[in-house]
Amino acid sequence: MTPAPVLALTTGEPAGIGPELAAMLADGMPAGGGAPDHRLVAVGDPALLAERAAAIGRALEIVELAPGQPVPPRRHGVLPVWPVPLAAPCRAGVLDPRNAGYVLETLDRAVAACRAGEAAGLVTAPLHKAVIREAGHAGFTGHTEYLRDACGAEEVVMMLATDHALHGRDPAWQGSAALRVALATTHLPLREVADAVTGERLTRLLRILDADLKRWFGVAKPRILVCGLNPHAGEGGHLGREELEVIAPTLEALRGEGLTLDGPLPADTLFTPRHLADADAVLAMYHDQGLPVLKYAGFGRAANVTLGLPLVRTSVDHGTALDLAGRGVADPGSLAVAVALAAEMARRGLRH
Repeated sequence: MTPAPVLALTTGEPAGIGPELAAMLADGMPAGGGAPDHRLVAVGDPALLAERAAAIGRALEIVELAPGQPVPPRRHGVLPVWPVPLAAPCRAGVLDPRNAGYVLETLDRAVAACRAGEAAGLVTAPLHKAVIREAGHAGFTGHTEYLRDACGAEEVVMMLATDHALHGRDPAWQGSAALRVALATTHLPLREVADAVTGERLTRLLRILDADLKRWFGVAKPRILVCGLNPHAGEGGHLGREELEVIAPTLEALRGEGLTLDGPLPADTLFTPRHLADADAVLAMYHDQGLPVLKYAGFGRAANVTLGLPLVRTSVDHGTALDLAGRGVADPGSLAVAVALAAEMARRGLRH
């Protein structure tokens, strides 16, 4: 029998809610009801995890694992840890640039484990981009780009996906599949977006999106809806010509390769049940074109996925929530979705 895949969980910004979310996830796992379908190992400072668990009233047994030591099956209230020591003492809610290197080291440790076959996937708790840049890592723009470079990937795609069960609770979304929104551009100022939406970029991203929907999500022939860049998808060139000169010709060329693409479509009407019912994913042109809709539909019950990497990577749909850290009131729902999705993707990847 194949053992349950190992997922490495980086605990993120130590002053944020990441460490306590990891504790909640371990302490909140049902004590009975069958064996879990994955094994989870946190990557971070064991003393910090124990301290934060105690602060929020969670009974947690920390098990430090030595290099090469197998990750045990999941058990209620037990959290295996690959230790990475903090660089400086940490207080909940208080950022310290001295720990920026620690955050990046947890990522490096998890990536190395995935690439060495010690882990089948990576789940990341939120980090704080500004404090990492303040610490001297001026080029740091986020998890997605850092992991792209750490893995030597030519291109990656940021995609958020809602919990599969979510839409059944909202009559407005009944009949639609899980909502998946990928981004053509990620963390860019709005004035730079139009220049970044090129035919070459869209070609690379759509090929990755199509291939990884097949590879990781089991979609045999993905149908992808593509947003226009401008209001009303340019309105025939009256509100911008990017749709006519860049987006539409690129989509037509990719259809010739066998991709199933609809668009460019006006973003203000694309995100409706009628359009989404038979779609497997949406490609939005920029961050705040697609993600507000997804987060309205499923904030706290969605996960961030990085496509185009040689490994599985998921994350939460929220930030570090410094104002909530150490209080025990943070919602672990998104992290639970991210772990469940990573486990599903990892099992599919192991079968292939």
